[in-house]
Amino acid sequence: MARPVIHDESLRRKLLDTAAILIARDGGGSASLRSIAAAAGTSTTAVYSLYGGKAELLTAVLDDGFASFAEAQQEAASAGLEALGRAYRTWALKHPVLYGLMFNGVLASRVPCRPTPGAAEPSIAPLFAAVAAALPGAADDEVASMVGVVWGQVHGLVSLELAGVPAPGRSWDAAYDAALRQIGRSLGR
Repeated sequence: MARPVIHDESLRRKLLDTAAILIARDGGGSASLRSIAAAAGTSTTAVYSLYGGKAELLTAVLDDGFASFAEAQQEAASAGLEALGRAYRTWALKHPVLYGLMFNGVLASRVPCRPTPGAAEPSIAPLFAAVAAALPGAADDEVASMVGVVWGQVHGLVSLELAGVPAPGRSWDAAYDAALRQIGRSLGR
């Protein structure tokens, strides 16, 4: 009697990682389920069994990226706003493929997938808490506006660095440090 095929956590992880790499390399529309499965050393049956189809697999890739990113932000949260900014950059530089897939919209433009509703919120919640703590008594809309400013600054610098754009000034480390200091000053810290 044939042994049943086991689609375990290890295979699930391998499919997520392989899909992210192939999509970053080939584009969301070019990476087929067959090519993803083959590169992961499995069959399309495993993909259908674990995820349901291509759109669901790609949604899982995005959700997984946001979960990992949220974990890094939550670990840094107790150390304050500057630590959140450093954790943002560290995570992005360590996971450039996921960062690009999560934030550049390449998947949604080719395949009908977006992160599961609510998947991204835990990654931004620590920043909301840090900004609210830095602006005691501020109205919710003021906190949200400042979160947008801080996130835009940090995200923009990281995105430029990942794109290979030369650093403004001596280095990306110096540019990032200067930005984090300025953010802290603007919040009265």
